[in-house]
Amino acid sequence: MTESQLELVHLSKRYGSTLAVDHIDLTVAAGTYCCLLGPSGCGKTSTLRMIAGHETASEGDIVLGSRNITRLPAAERGTAMMFQSYALFPHLSALDNVAFSLKMRGMAKAPRQAKAAALLERVSLSALAQRKPAELSGGQQQRVALARALITEPRVLLLDEPLSALDPFLRVRMRAELKAWQTSLGMTFIHVTHSQEEAMALADQVVVMNQGRIEQQGSPHQVFNAPRNEFVARFMGGHNVIPLNGGAVAVRTDKTQLSRPTAVKLGDIAAPTRLDATISAVEYQGSHVLLALVTPNLAEFSVMLSEAEFDAAPWQRGEAAVAHWTEADMHPLAA
Repeated sequence: MTESQLELVHLSKRYGSTLAVDHIDLTVAAGTYCCLLGPSGCGKTSTLRMIAGHETASEGDIVLGSRNITRLPAAERGTAMMFQSYALFPHLSALDNVAFSLKMRGMAKAPRQAKAAALLERVSLSALAQRKPAELSGGQQQRVALARALITEPRVLLLDEPLSALDPFLRVRMRAELKAWQTSLGMTFIHVTHSQEEAMALADQVVVMNQGRIEQQGSPHQVFNAPRNEFVARFMGGHNVIPLNGGAVAVRTDKTQLSRPTAVKLGDIAAPTRLDATISAVEYQGSHVLLALVTPNLAEFSVMLSEAEFDAAPWQRGEAAVAHWTEADMHPLAA
């Protein structure tokens, strides 16, 4: 076992009578970018805070490398946390924000500032070292927060929805930077998010949580293409869930990979897997057009067409349509 592998063993968190995290088991290999993904209230942030030492585990163990860190103070765990709000001190410069934890540990001013300056250079902020947080953009503040988290040389970096405060354009740019930093550092990153798109873009390991439990974990490709159950299929997006012979199947509607065609087509042909439907909404999404359909037996069903396909047959709200696909595009789900 490497010193940066993280293992959660039967980990639980109770708040009074509420079981927020329900006896989860999880192993995150060293050097992995792991995303804890799920809706609000699923237990992902409580899990992160227990790893960080900001919440006390009610049951179970947290093991980092060869050490059981479950009851250790946050400063002794070998982890560092980057908060959603960045939590920068407004009266301190970027340099002093980064150096602050070393000051608290009693390191002399010159060496701690030299180490902070080196980290600011690594995140391309040397020229802004003397600026206060209010004088920095959101992306620059995030880099300062990252440098501050890294200055203690943690083995695991914990990120609590670090991109949620950014505008959409900057969010895409900064997630690319996060992944690049994680790769260059070779560190274990554990990142909490409610965004499926964010998890898919960043993670080596996706952990989908719901009601305090882990519903499924695996690579983004595994979780997206082979959802284990209806919750994962719906939450990960791009799937229609169809009851079939007492069970259910998930049908992909967003086949954007070049190796596969779009799963669901529209047109009245004699296909064995087909649904009579009515177009209820048309939403242009740039390179694709999302069509919402209503059917006699399903509460929701969607089709995603390429822009070229839609332009060739521009469906309108209220039109009758037949959706069809092949059996190869169906994936069975657990109950």
